[in-house]
Amino acid sequence: MRHLLSVILADRGYEARAVASAEDALKELAAREYDLVLTDVRMPGMDGIALLREAQRLQPDATVIVMSAYGSQEAAIEAMKAGAYDFVSKPFRPDEVVLVLRKAEERERLARENRRLRGELAAAYRPEHIVGASEAVQELLRRVRKVAPQKTTVLLHGESGTGKELVARAVHELSPRASFPFVAVNCGAIPAELLESELFGHVKGAFTDASRNKKGLAAEADGGTLFLDEIGELPLGLQVKLLRFLQEEEVRPVGDNRSRKVDVRVVAATARDLKRAVAEGRFREDLFYRLDVVGVRLPPLRERPGDVPLLARHFLARFAPLRPELAGLEFSEEALAALAAHRWPGNVRELEHVVERAVVLAEGPVIAEEDLPDAVRAGSAPQPGAPAPEGSLSVKRATRELEERLIRAALERTGGNRSRAAELLDLSYRALLYKIKDYGLG
Repeated sequence: MRHLLSVILADRGYEARAVASAEDALKELAAREYDLVLTDVRMPGMDGIALLREAQRLQPDATVIVMSAYGSQEAAIEAMKAGAYDFVSKPFRPDEVVLVLRKAEERERLARENRRLRGELAAAYRPEHIVGASEAVQELLRRVRKVAPQKTTVLLHGESGTGKELVARAVHELSPRASFPFVAVNCGAIPAELLESELFGHVKGAFTDASRNKKGLAAEADGGTLFLDEIGELPLGLQVKLLRFLQEEEVRPVGDNRSRKVDVRVVAATARDLKRAVAEGRFREDLFYRLDVVGVRLPPLRERPGDVPLLARHFLARFAPLRPELAGLEFSEEALAALAAHRWPGNVRELEHVVERAVVLAEGPVIAEEDLPDAVRAGSAPQPGAPAPEGSLSVKRATRELEERLIRAALERTGGNRSRAAELLDLSYRALLYKIKDYGLG
């Protein structure tokens, strides 16, 4: 049988090594790497099930297929429970064995591809890819690293375009759940009447179009992280069910009278003022406090203008391959100054789109100010009737000087009350403290 299998496999392009016992097989597995192990179940000495377990210990990535003339269901079930990929009953046709091996190869190829893609995804969402040298971003990263290892629910507050999903994925990738699914749900993009079914699933016949059972996204995230974006858009009726899910850690599909336990870490995000929504009766207070166990604020880009050049170059490196004919593509100083002077109402997402547009429209290896949209260029232009500055024409220096003067004026107007000054300046309290320290005003 060993000789027959060796001939069949060699004829089909495999490099096969035949041995007479499980003990000899273990010596081979200890000496070199194998992709596939094909073993009998009943053998003198160590049997095939024991060999399967030892093979998994020696070479976890090897795929094991067992075969036996004693093709009982019990042997097949035991082998599959022990981790075998498949079970082949003897006698068998040569094509039958080859087909099983081909299927095992395809499964391993897909597994390798999945591992590669997961690795790339994890690399893309490491915290160091949250770009910024400002104190606001460094504080954000410190908070992410601190909260990630816990199961604690996190609520991300931030304007649209500040990178809430990027931060949510960073929390996931730094957690013990990184090898499990990250499932993102945009609560504002799914019709209210479908949202419960999407989140918690449904059973066949639960409603008109429920032709089969459906597993909800909360169950899909079992073991991993469920990211609820735009949580402020969740209908009040569903807020009650989400609260129960968070408290009981159970999902109950629509139309089912049974619940199922799941292990899910929830990260929610909102661009709305949820405290105001609670006061206005549009968001449940108990759900708000259940979500806001750890609140993380994402600063808008206008509060960290020093990060704009870093982000612009980061996006330039990403989009430069779109124009391979423009080697060494870079920004002119005027273009960088214009980017830094813009207030970025669309935050990082807007900057990303502006850089992509500039790369596409660039006429040469240097992105000029003229390659930027009119709205961005207008933000750095002098106001009509404003006197031309004397001495240096540096927009960066002028921006810093203007910012310092505005902060001084706000502090004078409020009698030094920094909270009120931050409101006047449209800055967060933390950002104002950082700037006061930066300009030596404290």
